[in-house]
Amino acid sequence: MDLSGRVALVTGASRGIGRAIAEKLAMQGAFVVAAARGEHAKTVADEIVARGGKAEPASLDVTEAGAPEQFVAGALDRHGRIDILVNNAGITRDQLMLRMKREDWDAVIATNLTAAFALTQAVLKPMIKQRAGRIIAISSVVGQSGNAGQANYAASKAGVIGFSKAVALEVASRGITVNVVAPGMIETDMTRAMTDEASYITGHVLAVNGGMRT
Repeated sequence: MDLSGRVALVTGASRGIGRAIAEKLAMQGAFVVAAARGEHAKTVADEIVARGGKAEPASLDVTEAGAPEQFVAGALDRHGRIDILVNNAGITRDQLMLRMKREDWDAVIATNLTAAFALTQAVLKPMIKQRAGRIIAISSVVGQSGNAGQANYAASKAGVIGFSKAVALEVASRGITVNVVAPGMIETDMTRAMTDEASYITGHVLAVNGGMRT
């Protein structure tokens, strides 16, 4: 699919699934704004450019108050449009429920769910103005099935699904689709892609889990 002229924002783009998504979007011609904490996105952006793609790194802590909105505003100022948002940034803080600390609950919800809210809200205005946009969230099979020791993570990923379905209903008439990919166990740093070819799909959870859950 030719994404030339499109601008894609990818959070958690420095490694794992986010990095693979950023690279794939760039291969298809999109200008990728690869976001991660600190300077971690610079390597993936540099590698994309070295292969002839278009990308820039962005330093983004998705849990910092106002940072998601500033990130989106900066990208819009530089590029004039935002076509794709991939809400991928995520963390785990695993522990059995009886031992789980409140700060571990809060950190996971803030990173995996609240950040998706802030980023999605920020991109909606330019996407509505364009009457086009694609918003994709990375959930997990755990958000559908649950998993012992991951009450915080499962809640955040289930929340992403409900959130995305609700937003999909709100913006479907504006030419914007909102979908979720729910992977199973994918070999990444955290556990040790995705296409835009879906203009008639919205409010859907694509379960990519090798049959772990149907």
